[in-house]
Amino acid sequence: MRMRSLLLAVLLASSPALALADFQAGEAAYQRQDYSAALAALQPEAAQGNAAAQGYLGVMYYYGRGVPKDAIQAVSWFRKAAEQGDAAAQYSLGVMYANGEGVPRDAALAVAWYRKAAEQGDADAQYNLGVMYANGNGVPKDETQAVAWYRKAAEQGDADGQYSLGVMYANGYGVPKDAIQAVTWYRKAAEQGYAAAQVNLGVMYAKGSGVPQDATQTVAWYRKAAEQGYAAAQFNLGVRYGNGDGVPKDAAQAVGWYRKAAAQEHASAQHNLGVIYEHGNGVPKDAVQAVAWYRKAAEQGYPAAQVNLGAMYAKGSGVPQDATQAVAWYRKAAEQGYAAAQFNLGAHYRFGQGVPASSVIAYALYNLAQVTGNEKAADNLRQLTQEMSSAEVAAAQQLSRQMSQPGQLLVVLDRFQETLPAFKAAQCP
Repeated sequence: MRMRSLLLAVLLASSPALALADFQAGEAAYQRQDYSAALAALQPEAAQGNAAAQGYLGVMYYYGRGVPKDAIQAVSWFRKAAEQGDAAAQYSLGVMYANGEGVPRDAALAVAWYRKAAEQGDADAQYNLGVMYANGNGVPKDETQAVAWYRKAAEQGDADGQYSLGVMYANGYGVPKDAIQAVTWYRKAAEQGYAAAQVNLGVMYAKGSGVPQDATQTVAWYRKAAEQGYAAAQFNLGVRYGNGDGVPKDAAQAVGWYRKAAAQEHASAQHNLGVIYEHGNGVPKDAVQAVAWYRKAAEQGYPAAQVNLGAMYAKGSGVPQDATQAVAWYRKAAEQGYAAAQFNLGAHYRFGQGVPASSVIAYALYNLAQVTGNEKAADNLRQLTQEMSSAEVAAAQQLSRQMSQPGQLLVVLDRFQETLPAFKAAQCP
């Protein structure tokens, strides 16, 4: 869950309706953004111990409103108000400790100040305290405690708390898994315009989890989040238009939504745009554009795009043909356990394209691809087995086992490749 940061609205909401004319004048000046007048009125009140005025000064120093921006001064004023029991200032001081602004970062002190505010009913502090428990930050990780604090915030109408409580129910974190409860809390947050909750509610309708399956409702909730600029929703809406699921099939609409998500560096959307341009679905066929979009996603580590970019280099489509570049991109995806990349990389070793020819390495990679679901790998393994000696097959099987260890595929492959000349010489009679 995301940690909520300093919110001016919390301090404003906590300000008591004091009869002090100077304070009221300062508050009014602040609200009309006349920060010089606000400072002149609030500073004397703060110096006399008015906690609400101290809180205002903390915010003014934090944001540099009417004074030079100064996190240390902000902390000083927040602390004065917090030590008088002002919940909003306690929350704000917790934020400063959590972020290391104006004080050394200290998660335990952040928790301590969040707790003081949370126990007074401050919803922002309750939510942030839940996040600290969920992440084990400043306290031992405790999902049950996280749920308890999220619930307190959620029951006050806090959208972050409602969304987070939905996530906990959806996944069974700290509570028994309960899709109906997840939907209930997602809906509360979604109806407040919370984009992540709108997406998750759409997903629940798509799966029929906690609600009857309903593609039209799925699209409606995705659209609400997408229109707020939420990239995951824009991508999901693009998929729905591409497949005609819950909306009439419309390639142009799919492209439009993918493009919006891709502009926000959404890797799946960038990859899908690459596929669309490669095949000319809803746009004119354009291999150069396909390569450009595949590259954007591939550079984010998206394995399907890395494979497709490798294939474009292998074919010379949209780029000059370059087997070495093809291999380089296949390696990146193969290392992530992507079966198609392992298969393609195996083919390059089998035929010596961009790498030294090696039936042993090809066999090992085909074997990995077969285990992780590539259907063509089994046929190629049978063919290779007929071409290889029993010693080569045994070596390939051992190599495949070593490659299958976490994080070892490229390490083992490169080490074996260095020994290829000696290995081949040893196989000669």
